[in-house]
Amino acid sequence: MPLRFATNTSDAVDLHIVSEDNAEAWLSELPDATEDWARASGFKGGVGQAITLPASGEFPALAAVGYGSDATRKRGRFVLAAAAEKLPKGTYKITSGLPEADAEVEALGWLLTGYRFDRYKKMSPLAAGLIAPSGVDAARIEAIATGEALTRNLINTPASDMGPPDLEQAARDLAAEHGADITVTTGDDLLEANLPMIHTVGRAADRAPRLIDIRWGSSGRTLTLVGKGVCFDTGGLNIKPASSMGLMKKDMGGAAAVLGLAHMIMATGAQVQLRVLIPAVENSISGNAYRPQDILTSRKGLTVEINNTDAEGRLVLADALALADEEQPDQIISMATLTGAARVAVGPDLAPYFSDDPEFVAALEASAAKVADPVWRLPFHTPYETMIEPDVADLDNAPKGGFAGCITAALFLRRFVTGSNYAHFDIYGWQPGAAPARPKGGVGQGTRALLDALDRILAQ
Repeated sequence: MPLRFATNTSDAVDLHIVSEDNAEAWLSELPDATEDWARASGFKGGVGQAITLPASGEFPALAAVGYGSDATRKRGRFVLAAAAEKLPKGTYKITSGLPEADAEVEALGWLLTGYRFDRYKKMSPLAAGLIAPSGVDAARIEAIATGEALTRNLINTPASDMGPPDLEQAARDLAAEHGADITVTTGDDLLEANLPMIHTVGRAADRAPRLIDIRWGSSGRTLTLVGKGVCFDTGGLNIKPASSMGLMKKDMGGAAAVLGLAHMIMATGAQVQLRVLIPAVENSISGNAYRPQDILTSRKGLTVEINNTDAEGRLVLADALALADEEQPDQIISMATLTGAARVAVGPDLAPYFSDDPEFVAALEASAAKVADPVWRLPFHTPYETMIEPDVADLDNAPKGGFAGCITAALFLRRFVTGSNYAHFDIYGWQPGAAPARPKGGVGQGTRALLDALDRILAQ
């Protein structure tokens, strides 16, 4: 389902964006009969309010949606999206009331309101189409919306249809769309390629583990995205309880996010040499599953004591990060649905991230506010390094005590990047309840902020 702006302006209905502060003035300027209609409908410019005003012909004379107040807008995102579903079928053109600074975000929110995960159930499309607001880069917004839809589709698809081979196919389709190169290392070939921890985590599953490697672009600075692609996580021999296993189809949310971001980068023609690495596995249970207290040797040569087979995401990411770092790109970014501790710390709506690069942090924070894609910085707190250092190996994949779980996981990953600027995102990848432009289900986090920030970071 493409997320596109409407292009036929001949029958477009004028759409007015009306805030609570100027609702009275706007109403008073309407013709008397139209004003009476609007007032009788209870329209006061509140968030989520929408009204069409009648005409004698087939189409309304005009329409209006509420823009709320400064206070109510701070309590959410995508204000126009809250009303888009309430407008009747037609094409709408914004003619007044939308602040120029908000136009791109609100236009994107409208497009994202049209997202439907309809692979298994027929759903009605969004009835109200929008003409791209004046002054916005419509093609860029459509590319971002399409990348976000890709991320959502991948996360929402159950593991029965989104195992490692299916994730590989999605990556191949994306590479083909943009003329990118792709190679995939599968099964026992991972051992030959010195990717032992990816092999170990995925070897118990019927569908073989693999490393997906996409390359695109021949000029500009170098950027490598690494996404956790655990297509389903039973917890391994440290099996999860049912309450914790219910959403594990989304444990490949990091892979989904970097593929969505990769689409945005390629579709907008960014001047960057892009590489995408996705270790795609299932953390399953069988006679050859890896065990607690096993000691694994990583691609980097560091040994890892396994104290919980449910801390598998950092293992597969570690080999991929070590591979990425060997080329010493200008920037490495990993994205993963890695720890429950991150969700306890900041909840489902914020994307926590780790970076020691002040230029990266400044650019990301500014972009996150600009594009309404909130992030929150957590520390690579070096004194906690001792918590991931057991007596019998270089690293512990699941330190005891339960403190600072997202930080110790990030510190674990940082051990595998020594020659590149590195940032790590511990995302949730799931919208637990419907919100404007974000239905319940899979969701991208941090990717739009990264796209906006990378334009500046990689130009330095």
